This record gives sequence, structure tokens and C-alpha cells, in this order.
Amino acid sequence: MTEASPVEHPRPHPARTIVYMIVSFVFRILQFVLIVTGLAVGIATAVIWVGFPILLATTSFIRWSGDRERGWLRTMLRVPLPPVQRRPYEEGQPLLRRWVVRLSDPTTWRDLAYLMAAFPLACVELGIALASIVLLPMAVWVTPWLGWLHGELGLALLGPDRTKRLEQKAERLQASRARGVDAAEAERRRIERDLHDGAQQRLVAVAMSLGRAKSKFDQDPESVRELIDEAHADAKLAVSELRDLARGIYPAVLGDRGLDAALSAQAAKSPIPVDVEVDVEPRPPAAVETTAYFIVGETLTNIAKHSGATEAGVKVWRTDDHVVVEITDNGHGGAEVRPGGGLAGLADRAATIDGVITVVSPAGGPTVIRADLPCQW
Repeated sequence: MTEASPVEHPRPHPARTIVYMIVSFVFRILQFVLIVTGLAVGIATAVIWVGFPILLATTSFIRWSGDRERGWLRTMLRVPLPPVQRRPYEEGQPLLRRWVVRLSDPTTWRDLAYLMAAFPLACVELGIALASIVLLPMAVWVTPWLGWLHGELGLALLGPDRTKRLEQKAERLQASRARGVDAAEAERRRIERDLHDGAQQRLVAVAMSLGRAKSKFDQDPESVRELIDEAHADAKLAVSELRDLARGIYPAVLGDRGLDAALSAQAAKSPIPVDVEVDVEPRPPAAVETTAYFIVGETLTNIAKHSGATEAGVKVWRTDDHVVVEITDNGHGGAEVRPGGGLAGLADRAATIDGVITVVSPAGGPTVIRADLPCQW
């Protein structure tokens, strides 16, 4: 499964959010009491050296709790928190020196900020979670949004700091640009190969037939007629191949009528039934439309060839700044992104506009392929 962007996350499932809010309340109380007590006692007794082991143990507990919270948020609220990168210390350093390194690590203080902010928030969440068990509308609409907001707090305090996020974004952009250049070069070679092997050969045959007809024009008029008919047929085939090639570069129906009509035309050509739902108003940029069109087309082709599915579905919708493409099928599953494979090609195509491909395909199916395509770069 490919991962979504580390700075965005979807709304969590209502049931998971309710369980998270209820269970985490117990841990919040324990964390708050132990941390506040440990800090208070440790600072108060530091003058007689007794407080230093207490502060050291409290610092370790804060960091351990922060790591547990990251895993808890990833599991229950679907927050894509990456593993934390803490400030390293040298092996064999004295215990007091290690503690100083931990205190100078910004992630330690961010862990503490999150744990202190989470306690009063947990008190509010507990009441909402208990009410959501009884009130279905609150469970469906209010609780997931509150869980999403909690995830945003987790991303802000437990995720990478701003400098690290910018570094990661720069690395992703550099990688996506490189993949985009490779994809464009592969497309250029494909077009060149199709022209050389297709239309160019047809036009060469036309030129040869017309040359032979010219040489026989006075001596054998009947042969000239046959040669002209042959040249005419080759010319029509060349035009047809050029039309197909142009459609493969940018389909006319997509430019004229948009994604809905273009994807419906693709679905009509599929050997298995495909249900299409498109809602992308206002119309996205042409680059996004083209990427979405070819992702759907290549995915439907792969489904027909390899999945063993009897039906498929295509849903495309627009958020404020993204177009989301989701293709599902009821095949045997087991699809994964492999270097040089079809799904890797989809990821490369999406990467040309900084898009992200997510593949969920357990053994036995169903398979869900989702593309999140930004409308701004």
C-alpha cells in the first residue's frame, strides 16, 4: 500500500473515534498525574540531588508516552504520523549527559506540550463520545470531525517540525519532478516509436506506390489504377493511425466535454461493466483532467487483463484543492506497486503533477486504487 501525504489525513471512522476517545481518557489521567507529579517533585528536590533521577525518569516517560501516542493516533484516527527522529547521543555517554541531550531535543518538549494539551481535551471528548453512543447524528457527523481536529493537533505537535516538513516536501517534490521527467521521456519515446512503426511506414508505402504509378502512367494504365487504389488505402490507414495517436496524446472528447463524458466513453469500451460517477465542478485544470483520464484508462485495462473482476466502479470528485479519483473492482486482489509495473507507471503519471496513488488490495479483493491530484502546484 502506498502512503498518503504525511501532512494530510482523512476523517477517521466514527466507531474508532468513539473507542479512541473513551479508552484514551484513562491514559490521559495517568499521564497527566505522573508527569505533573514527577516534574513537581523532581524540581522541588533537585537541590538535594534526589530530584535528578525523578526528572530523568519523567523525561523518559514523556518520550515513551509520545511514541505510544503516535502509534495510537495512526491506528485509531488514521493520522499519517511518520516515525519520530530524535536528537542522537553517543553511546557510552554519562547518564546525566544523555538527559541533557534529551532536554535539548525539541521533540521532547513537543511531546510534553501534546500530553498536557490532550488531558483537558480528553475531558471534553469523553462527554462527546458517550453522547455519541446514544445520539446517532452526533456519532456520524460531530465525532469524526472532532477526531480529525485531534489528529491535526497530533500532526502539529507529534509530527515533524516545520523545518523537517519543508525538507520532506522538498524531497518529495524533487522525486516527483524526476519521475515526471522520466514519464515524459517514456511518453516521447512511445510517440516516436508509434510514428516510426505506424504512420511513417504507411506514408512511405503511399510514396512508393505513387512513384511506381508515375513510372507506369503511360505504359500500363490498369496497373496505375491498382497502385493508386493501394496508395489511397495506405493513406487512409495512415490518417487513422495519426488520429489514434493524437487521441492517445490528448483525447478530443476530454477537451470538448470534460471528464464525465471522457470517462463514460472509456467505460463503454471496457469488456466488464463499469459504473461511473463524476462530480468535479468547477472544472479542474487540463493537466489534472488528462492525468485522471489516463489513470482511469490504464487502470481499467489492467482490471480487464489481470484482476478477474466481473464489475468495476469509477468515482471522481473534487475537494477544495484536489481531484480525487477512486477505481474499485471485485477481482481477486493482491495488486501492489512493483518497480516497472503498471501501478508504478500510474504513480509516475500522478507524480508529474505532485499527485499521490494509494493502493489497497488485500488477497481475495476488493481492490481500491485512489489518486489524489492537486489542482494547484
